[in-house]
Amino acid sequence: MDRQQEYVLRAIEERDIRFIRLWFTDVLGVLKSVAIAPAEIEAAFAEGIGFDGSSIEGLTRVYEADMLAKPDPATFQLLPWRGDEHGVARMFCDILTPDGEPARSDPRNVLKRTLERAKDAGFTCYTHPEIEFYLFEQRQSPDAPLVPIDTAGYFDHVARGTAHDFRRDTITLLESMGISVEYSHHEAGPGQNEIDLRYADALSTADNIMTFRTVVKEVALQQGIMATFMPKPLIGAPGSGMHTHFSLFEGDANAFYDPAGQYQLSSTGRSFIAGLLHHAAEITAVTNQYVNSYKRLWGGGEAPSYVCWGHNNRSALVRVPMHKPDKGPSTRAEYRALDAAANPYLAFAMLIAAGLKGIEEGYELPDGAEDNVWALSDVERKAMGIKPLPGSLEQALEVMESSELVAETLGEDVFAFFVRNKRQEWTEYRSQVTPYELRSLLPGI
Repeated sequence: MDRQQEYVLRAIEERDIRFIRLWFTDVLGVLKSVAIAPAEIEAAFAEGIGFDGSSIEGLTRVYEADMLAKPDPATFQLLPWRGDEHGVARMFCDILTPDGEPARSDPRNVLKRTLERAKDAGFTCYTHPEIEFYLFEQRQSPDAPLVPIDTAGYFDHVARGTAHDFRRDTITLLESMGISVEYSHHEAGPGQNEIDLRYADALSTADNIMTFRTVVKEVALQQGIMATFMPKPLIGAPGSGMHTHFSLFEGDANAFYDPAGQYQLSSTGRSFIAGLLHHAAEITAVTNQYVNSYKRLWGGGEAPSYVCWGHNNRSALVRVPMHKPDKGPSTRAEYRALDAAANPYLAFAMLIAAGLKGIEEGYELPDGAEDNVWALSDVERKAMGIKPLPGSLEQALEVMESSELVAETLGEDVFAFFVRNKRQEWTEYRSQVTPYELRSLLPGI
């Protein structure tokens, strides 16, 4: 038994923990949980806990139903909202086949495989997400209109505002679980907020995002309001994204930093960004996986709609942020299309794989966009070589299905399930008669 496992066993006994929740996600990024008693934890470390994988979206086929959830002791944390007495803790799990091999359909394993590729190339990947979400008053019925908890805007300070208490309580819980927060503020939409997590390695960040969503939902329930990471819940208001900053390190050195490069961006950093741009359309179905995602991407409110990059240009898909003169090693690339509702394991795997492909193949970075890309005409964008992102989930799937990079990164099982599930979502969505159609067509036809 290793030291981390010994620490977990000691903490369970010393803190009188009665239940340990084992967490993992399905292919769509929905959090799954099974609780075990302390007496079962040693067996869980040694062999994993068996469950029916065929009942979990995309994990396995019916005739391969038996799966094992093996907890990662490095992710052990108390769940502070469950109280101090007879506490509850959680650990994230890796999903294994009955013979102990990593399950090809486990999203966490998809990311771990990609990070191994980066490691083989000499890189460690660090990420920093800016997570947006909306807070609404509780609805009495599913058909009731959405009512934001306030009418504030970007960076607004609302005296005795609900969002202040909400963000404070959320951050307090996150930090008690070892998840560091960098910033928090009100966003541009009514009831919209943003909390930014500090840099961490990509796997820890993905785990932290899943924990973050759970904490936000728990605090909302405690305060009698509703929180949602839906990409575009309100017409005429900004959508919720998860702008994520990426950097690769070689040991302690930032591989994106070159003091002599334009914007102090190294050739490695330029090729990584070129990879993001080259494969952006192919990976959009993963980074923006819902029909509603495209209401955000094409609905204004600073959402990126076109494939280009720029230095501190918030209309670009990829941005190279400005940094303080003495902070050159913080050079990074910010990918702005990612939804707050994406599966972080799969989305990070695809973004890192695209960037690594750019480095491996030596992709050339095109000229950056200095203008507001939204304000350009179609002719101007075409002349500059700026292409649009897919305009719908259907278009995104069509591009994804022909992508060798996506198929290779996700693996056959995840790729096939993801496409099949999202095709079904598009079919169901296309069959709906919307309030817009009834309102605009019914009276005059």
